[in-house]
Amino acid sequence: MAFDLNQLVRENIRDLVPYSSARDEFVGVARVFLDANENSCGSPVDEDYSRYPDPLQTEVKQRIAELKGIRVDQIFIGNGSDEAIDLLFRAFCRPCVDNVIICPPTYGMYKVAASINDVEVRRTPLTPQYELDQEAIRRAADRDTKLVFICSPNNPTGNLMSRETILALAGSLDCLVVVDEAYIDFASTASFLSEIDKFPNLVVLQTFSKAWGLAGARVGMAFADQRIIKLLNKVKPPYNVSRLAQDVVLEAFEKHDLVDRTIALIKNERELLARKLAALSSIETVYPSDANFLLVKTGESKRLYQYLIKNGIVVRDRGNVELCEGCLRITVGTPLENESLLEALNKYEESSIY
Repeated sequence: MAFDLNQLVRENIRDLVPYSSARDEFVGVARVFLDANENSCGSPVDEDYSRYPDPLQTEVKQRIAELKGIRVDQIFIGNGSDEAIDLLFRAFCRPCVDNVIICPPTYGMYKVAASINDVEVRRTPLTPQYELDQEAIRRAADRDTKLVFICSPNNPTGNLMSRETILALAGSLDCLVVVDEAYIDFASTASFLSEIDKFPNLVVLQTFSKAWGLAGARVGMAFADQRIIKLLNKVKPPYNVSRLAQDVVLEAFEKHDLVDRTIALIKNERELLARKLAALSSIETVYPSDANFLLVKTGESKRLYQYLIKNGIVVRDRGNVELCEGCLRITVGTPLENESLLEALNKYEESSIY
C-alpha cells in the first residue's frame, strides 16, 4: 500500500500557518528576552517561572530520544496523551464527514474526543476473548476513515492485542493506526516504537502518568513519522506543556533506576493480588493483565462496588461496559493498599451481604 499523508490530512490544516513566537524563530544565544511581554521582575516563588516554557520541549525530547532509541523529530509531547488524541482528530478528521474506528471495550476518551470534534465513531467490538476482530475492522473502514484506535495493553481488559494483527492492519489500511501504549511498561512485550520507520501511518501513544508515576504533571507522548509529528506541532497551542511539567520529567530521568524498581514492584504485586483475588468466592474470574490493574468478574459488581466505597476503597465499576458485565477494574496498589482491599473483600464474604 502506498500511504499518502497529504490525502489524509485536512486541507485547512495542511495549509495552516501555525502561531510562531520569537523564540521559535530565534537562532543563537540570547542574553536579554524582551519579546513575550513576560513579567521581567520575576515570579513570587523560589523558582523563577516568569518566563514561558520551551514551546518545543527540546531538552525533554532529546532525553526521550536517547531513552527510546528514536529521533527527536519523531516525538510529540502534549498535555497528557489526551491532547495528542484530540489533535489527531483536529488534524485529520473533517467534522460531520470523516469517521474513526474504536474497538470496545476500550479507553473512553477516543469516543469523547470524537464527540467533541463532531466525528462519527464506528465500533468494532473485541471478541469475547478480548481480541481484535481484524475482518470487522477492515469491513468498517472506508475512504472517509481517518483513525483506528487500538489500546494495547487494553483498558479496561488489561490484555495485549495481537502484534501481528496490528501490523497487518497498519500495512493494509489507508488511514492512521493509533496504538495507545499507556501501560506498555508493565507488559512483557516490546513497544511498537520499533515499527514507526516501517509504517508511515502508525502512531504510538505513551505517557509519563503510569509507570513513571507523574499523572499530576500531565505529560504524554506521541511517536510517528516526522510528517505527522510536524502536523501535530502545527495544531497544538504554542506553550502546551508547562515549564514545571518539563522540569519534573527531566528530574525523573535522573531517577530512572527508581522507576524500574517501582515497575518491578507493581508487576510482582499484580501477580500476588491476582492469585489472592482468584481464591475468593465472590470473584468469578480474574483476567490476565499486562497493565497495572486487574479486571475481575463478580456476581454483583454494583453491590460489591458500593460495599467497597462504604469502606473507603475506590475501584472502578465496569459492569455497564460492553463485554465487561459484572466486572470491576482494580488498580494494583501498594502492598498495604492491596492488603486493605483483600481484608475488605474477606469481610464482605463473611457478612450477610454476600
